[in-house]
Amino acid sequence: MAEMNKTAFQMPIDDMFEAGAHYGYSRSRRHPSFRSVIFASKSGVDIIDLEQTGAYLERAKAFVSDVGKSGKKMLFVGTKPSIKVFMESAADTAGQPFVINRWIGGLLTNMPEIKKRFARLKDLSVKREKGELSMYTKKERLLFDREIEKLEVNFGGVAALENLPGALFVIDPREEKIAVTEALQTGVPVIALANSDCDISNIAYPIPANDSTQRSVSYFVDAIRDAYMAGRKEMIAPIPDAEKADK
Repeated sequence: MAEMNKTAFQMPIDDMFEAGAHYGYSRSRRHPSFRSVIFASKSGVDIIDLEQTGAYLERAKAFVSDVGKSGKKMLFVGTKPSIKVFMESAADTAGQPFVINRWIGGLLTNMPEIKKRFARLKDLSVKREKGELSMYTKKERLLFDREIEKLEVNFGGVAALENLPGALFVIDPREEKIAVTEALQTGVPVIALANSDCDISNIAYPIPANDSTQRSVSYFVDAIRDAYMAGRKEMIAPIPDAEKADK
């Protein structure tokens, strides 16, 4: 049995190794909070301890599954050009909000004002679909189109976010420091795929691994997405009042 458990545990480590998840940055860039998850340094480059990464990942997946079970939303955030496609695809598959362009300040800390932009986007989009903007001049319609386009870029992925999310999943908390700061200020737990240059001391659920290469990012994004969707499938439906009265 011990050998079977070892083999089962080795499989995800092998997968992470194959994805290049163990490659950190140069030792000179290492953040002090990352010291305990470094396995070794080779030619000045930090090598991340994938056994610890696996343990951190399982802890993050358990939490994400609970968020899914609760029915709360999880906000996917990843704005680096090389990885944004993975975040958008995962969020779409899970039916969750996402930010893959510039983080808009106040998205979490000033939601009442941000919601006004959501409402503006919805109002203009509906009017355009119904042809209600046809009464305006060609120049005015062009201005409306440009406004809609800008609002779509900034808020299209989060327009359905009515309240604070149950969690924030970010790729590279150093890159997404404003998003992480807002989450901390509003009490939203953060799950973060973080490389060796990141401060993971204030991250509730860090996943120490390469956060830049596409194969590594894709591996962890898929794992977190699947954990959330598995949780949603187990979401307990509320008991009808009539059934409560019978108990």
